[in-house]
Amino acid sequence: MFSTTKYITVLLLTFFLHNILLADTPYFLDFKYILNESTAGKKAQSFLKDKLEKGIQSLKTKEKKIQEEEKKIIQQKKIISAEEYKKKVTDLRNKVSALQKERNNLLESVAKQRSQARNELLKNLNPIIQEYMKKNNIRMVVDKKSLLLADENLNITKQIMALLNNKIKSINLK
Repeated sequence: MFSTTKYITVLLLTFFLHNILLADTPYFLDFKYILNESTAGKKAQSFLKDKLEKGIQSLKTKEKKIQEEEKKIIQQKKIISAEEYKKKVTDLRNKVSALQKERNNLLESVAKQRSQARNELLKNLNPIIQEYMKKNNIRMVVDKKSLLLADENLNITKQIMALLNNKIKSINLK
């Protein structure tokens, strides 16, 4: 009788300790993967990539025009007066400076929109993670990049990404 009581006590303690330890197990997810592979994340990246490519193409066209203008000025150097040559060179330098400013503005704009898209995704992702944590009795979620090594069974990236894809299909980028 005593050994049966001992056995049941040990079994119950093991069961309760196991549940307590599982409840405190930190789960993890890969934020970078979610941001890059979610439906909204892919659409935002595609939009930003197209914007950058179109902007760079436009800048290259303008750059070619400036290079052609530079060649013409060099060819006219002996034909036109020194004063007019200097004026044309100054004008050309101003155009190059304006082109560089335009390039910087394009890069800044794309970086700003990328940051805006990331913040919007994270803003929508946090409530999803909190709800998932409550529903599954999870006390802690860590980003995968902060981990050294973990059991893949603790990875909740795909579940969270599915919930995010159901909630948000795209991000409004201006």
